[in-house]
Amino acid sequence: MLVNKSALQGSLLLLLVIFCLLFPGGPAYATHLRAGNIRLTRVGDCGSGGGITYAVRIEVYINTKDTDVLFGGPNDYLDFGDRSARVNVPEIRPNDPRYSTKGMPPGTAYVYFEINHYFDVGTYTVSYVEEYRNAGILNMDSPVQTPFYLETQVVVDPYLGCNTPVHLGQPPLGRACTGVAWFHNPQAVDPDGIDSISYQMVVPYRDRGASVFNYQSPAAAKFYTQYAQGNEAGTGIPTFTIDQSGNVVWDAPGMVGEYNIAFIVIDWRRKTDGTYQQVGFVRRDMQIVVEDCDNKRPELIIPEDICVTAGDKIQEYINAYDLDSPPDDVRITATSEVFSLRESPATFSPTIFQKSPAYAGFTWYTRCEHVREQPYTLYFKAEDTFGLAVYKAWRITVVGPALIWNDAQLNAARRTATLKWDRYTCQNAETIQLWRKVGGTNFQPDHCETGMPPGLGYTLIDTVSARLSPNESTGQYVDTNNGMGLAPGARYCYRLVAVYPRPGGGESYVSQEICVGPVLADVPIITNVSVERTDTQDGLVRVSWKKPFDVDPAVYPPPYEYRVYRGMGFDRANDSTLVATLLGDTTYLDGGLNTELNVYNYNILGYCTKKSPQSGNDTILLLGSSAWASSVRAGSTSQKDQITLGWSAHVPWSNQIEAHPYHYIFRGGAEDAEDQLRLVDSVNVTAGGLQYVDRGLTPGTTYCYRIMTRGGYGNPQRIPEPLENYSQRICVQPGDTLAPCTPVLTVSLLDCERLSVATLCIARPGTYANTLQWEPGEAGVCISDIQYYRIYWTATWGGAYTLLEQVAATERMFVHEGLSSYAACYRISAVDYSGNESDLSDAVCNDNCPNYMLPNVFSPNGDAANPVFSAYSLRDYTCASDDCAVPEHLKNGCARFVKTVRFKVFNRWGREVYSYTGDYRDDINSIYIDWDGRDKNGSLLSPAVYYYSAEVTFDVLDPRKSVKRYKGWVHLLNEP
Repeated sequence: MLVNKSALQGSLLLLLVIFCLLFPGGPAYATHLRAGNIRLTRVGDCGSGGGITYAVRIEVYINTKDTDVLFGGPNDYLDFGDRSARVNVPEIRPNDPRYSTKGMPPGTAYVYFEINHYFDVGTYTVSYVEEYRNAGILNMDSPVQTPFYLETQVVVDPYLGCNTPVHLGQPPLGRACTGVAWFHNPQAVDPDGIDSISYQMVVPYRDRGASVFNYQSPAAAKFYTQYAQGNEAGTGIPTFTIDQSGNVVWDAPGMVGEYNIAFIVIDWRRKTDGTYQQVGFVRRDMQIVVEDCDNKRPELIIPEDICVTAGDKIQEYINAYDLDSPPDDVRITATSEVFSLRESPATFSPTIFQKSPAYAGFTWYTRCEHVREQPYTLYFKAEDTFGLAVYKAWRITVVGPALIWNDAQLNAARRTATLKWDRYTCQNAETIQLWRKVGGTNFQPDHCETGMPPGLGYTLIDTVSARLSPNESTGQYVDTNNGMGLAPGARYCYRLVAVYPRPGGGESYVSQEICVGPVLADVPIITNVSVERTDTQDGLVRVSWKKPFDVDPAVYPPPYEYRVYRGMGFDRANDSTLVATLLGDTTYLDGGLNTELNVYNYNILGYCTKKSPQSGNDTILLLGSSAWASSVRAGSTSQKDQITLGWSAHVPWSNQIEAHPYHYIFRGGAEDAEDQLRLVDSVNVTAGGLQYVDRGLTPGTTYCYRIMTRGGYGNPQRIPEPLENYSQRICVQPGDTLAPCTPVLTVSLLDCERLSVATLCIARPGTYANTLQWEPGEAGVCISDIQYYRIYWTATWGGAYTLLEQVAATERMFVHEGLSSYAACYRISAVDYSGNESDLSDAVCNDNCPNYMLPNVFSPNGDAANPVFSAYSLRDYTCASDDCAVPEHLKNGCARFVKTVRFKVFNRWGREVYSYTGDYRDDINSIYIDWDGRDKNGSLLSPAVYYYSAEVTFDVLDPRKSVKRYKGWVHLLNEP
């Protein structure tokens, strides 16, 4: 007879006491929950509103020996963690298809309960609690009176993409022999295929946040007669661990009996900024049955981790053998998402017990659809007939093949390059990256080295769609160097990388390179922008260039005049200044500069004088301009006994060339000038990038550095290499903890009276911008120590500030674009060369100019004049300024910066006849109401005066000012 658990709950404890008193040598009542976890599976696609429906399955393993207690009952509840009603889990009987003993150890059944549930955006902990655990568990007190608790957490966030907590491929049951190390792996698989997984051992729970009573590790001393020799080798104490591959190892079990453990398997999603966010976990409660047996676990042999190109076939054999004599039969099983792929799933067989040695074959025809950033993990298990098992993981990374070039042509007149590549094999790739470098490299990617490696000196110049139309056989791109033309005298080389779409992501192998040029050098060729002296007022920069060696002297006769122009910062803006005019000379020393703080850039214009054959008059002709080039800027961070240097420059040549790969590091003391610094080291920048670490330094000592960069145009026959340029002198102390002074921040505050109609009434979210300006702290010593500024912001009143942008010390302004509104607060800090950050500046906030006005008459009579009751707006107007022909009442009263509207209409007796809720994100139920004069049932109301109330939530910083309530009347006219 099956026992109803609800009838058992009130009397079980009393029965146990009486039973034990009457029959002290008899067995305990053995009820009933051994192990389990909660499994979530996404149902369908992610919802348009960001929410997701999951199939929530409670999976439990129950004891069926000496008990008839069922899983579920009137007091056993599933809680979704979202404040929705809890679900009572009904008792599930052996004749139910959700109840099974197939493949289970003796005295055990697998039972599940599943229900679909919709989760809105948020973080939810789904939990289940039920009485009782099975009796006889050794490593906790009173197990039969201890509730059994499971939980799984999921984060639903549309910005992170669809998300499903991990699925566990192995049952949470284990059999072990005393004195023999025991192994388990849950074989966790991320259903999304993009998350990283970590593991953590925890204590079993009896309720949310509540541990079971007096839990002890299975490796505790009380479970051993010889604890000091408790491991398998007999050489040390026993251990119980879990590693970050999910391997649970008990080396080795001691006392015979049942033990329960718990661990959580955590999902981590990589965000666009490279950091990881926890997006869920599964708490597994597991039981291990230890027996007194003479058995050895089998051995398992698997292949090494591999990387394959999409389209390759993988065929491998997995082997296992038993160490007992005579050997037990062995079964090899595998768990992985590759067996359930929609496109070309892998196969694995046989999975039955075989005589030792056993084998199983794995075959997988990989395809382009299988390319992703994360490797596929295959978990193999080899177990003998007793149940002792060993686990191993094999990782397969599927990468995209390299793109193949078709052609590359240089247009000498326009200084552009036309690049063509063959139709890509994998049309599921999303984009193609185009990388460019001055000069070439013999780089060949290593096995499984995808994308463009750092340190080669290539620059990403653009990203284009990877998909071609059916009638296109080649992709094409014209490189104009952002409209400036390719640099004269330079030879350019290109490579391609295919990028696959999220959530899987992944990149292809980088293509071979293809080169064009050199570009015609018919203008001056800038070769040097070198800081010769570092000073705040008397800094000196040496600028050098080569004469235009490809110019036609008949058209542009020498001698040539050169005009030197200077700008501020790495890149040229509209701030260039003529600083010198030279005849014939190709070097200029530019003095009186603040080279300690600022970066400077230069370009050279070439001119010649030609006599007109008709008039005999001299005519000044412009040859053209060189490309612009910046000075080298060095920065640093420091630790206790080391300093890390980094440097950069924006130049038309490459500072990472194979022919001259080393940059030189000069160092000296605080009082040493540039020419007193001594060469102390060099760094191969084609291998390690533009960075150097100076170790073994004395804390508190000031070290001053200067970097010599070496580069070239890839045209050594005409432009000799290396081109050598120095950075500014930079001084740093290892272990420096003195932060810079706090900067002073200002924000261009809104003047609502002066904003245009287009800005206030028509602008859409994503078109707003705030302009920030700042100055360094007052103390002059702080200015030269600043390496960059950090800008922080928040869009909520009293909200946490997050890092928005990091800008160079040379900048004094930043425009925060793409905002949904003006409402935001900002703070700024300064960071010095040792990585010390100043205090945050005082907060400066901008706010919106909210408004909402309603009319007092409308006429839904079919004549198209005022047919609906709507908030004032300019939806029917196109305006760029206040001069457009818009009625003044609409200009002044247009609805703006409104988030939600709750609107109700009452007749003269106070009865509600109509209600409406609008949201700025809803194109149908918008904030404008657009009431057509009909009541709740869709019937047109009679002409009369009606009264309304409107609760409007505005998008403003201060929540105390966000809600405003309006009351008024409206005259409804519906007669012709």
